[in-house]
Amino acid sequence: MLKVVEETNTTLIEQMPNTRPIPVEILFSSRGRIKIIRLLAECGELNISEIARRTQLNHSTTRRHLLFLERAKLVQEKTFGRIRIYRYKIENLRALALRRFIELWEKSE
Repeated sequence: MLKVVEETNTTLIEQMPNTRPIPVEILFSSRGRIKIIRLLAECGELNISEIARRTQLNHSTTRRHLLFLERAKLVQEKTFGRIRIYRYKIENLRALALRRFIELWEKSE
């Protein structure tokens, strides 16, 4: 069973088996998460400070969203000492489809 906790405009998943995909309505339930997805789909990879700056989110909120997206297998974290780089996982079919959707949405009128 999925247990969802609402916390200041951010939906967090507390318990979920890794075998079950995260429901799309939870993935898109946060404006901050959508900003991060769009940014990483466009740029490929950035460090957490740059993601926070470009999305105008604070560091802890950005980190929480990135952890969620990592759990959803849309991003991957690479650590170099204290520097954390987040990479959009284009090899994931859902991430690829999401990127194509964003590109289509941005181009169409």
